[in-house]
Amino acid sequence: MIRRFVVRIKYMKKITRFALVLLLPAVFAHCSYSQPGTTKKTSSMDSTNKKNPVFSRTDTKPVNMSDEEWRKILPAEVYNIARQKGTERPWTSPFEQSKEIGTYYCAVCGNPLFKSDTKFESGCGWPSFYEPISKSSIIYLADNAFGMKRTEVECGRCKSHLGHVFDDGPPPTGLRYCINGVVLDFEKAKDAEKKYNDKKQG
Repeated sequence: MIRRFVVRIKYMKKITRFALVLLLPAVFAHCSYSQPGTTKKTSSMDSTNKKNPVFSRTDTKPVNMSDEEWRKILPAEVYNIARQKGTERPWTSPFEQSKEIGTYYCAVCGNPLFKSDTKFESGCGWPSFYEPISKSSIIYLADNAFGMKRTEVECGRCKSHLGHVFDDGPPPTGLRYCINGVVLDFEKAKDAEKKYNDKKQG
């Protein structure tokens, strides 16, 4: 009786391991969810930008700071994803379904990343784009974590982790930049135009 019970337990362990091996790639296939519990980002990074000395939407100089310095100036959820390569929960970013017209910037340093007209609904649970603003907006790195071959994307100015790029996107590029909404900052086109006109007149 005990022997039969031990055999059953061993069999169940093997089945469980096999199931986990099959499920892991599916879980991480689109954009891996590797970190628990980042909260919804409900507003732009304006309050953070005020205490972030490197944040600029016009400066293109590379930003090099220590991990300790980043930890002091970034909110915990942004630091976790941008500097620790975490992943926010799918379908928690307001940007995922946003139809607003404007520009998406790196929430860490202000680097322009994507125009809203390159955004599309991919159904993966994270904001998705088919093309960055410029070649220098993004840095590409091989990511072989979790036994998969993927391409990680980082901000071209501050090297913050943004997400991953996949080759299952729409024309004209065929690419899908799957980006964590927490590390995006957004400016509406109307607001940008108003700032420009006010500056011009002033």
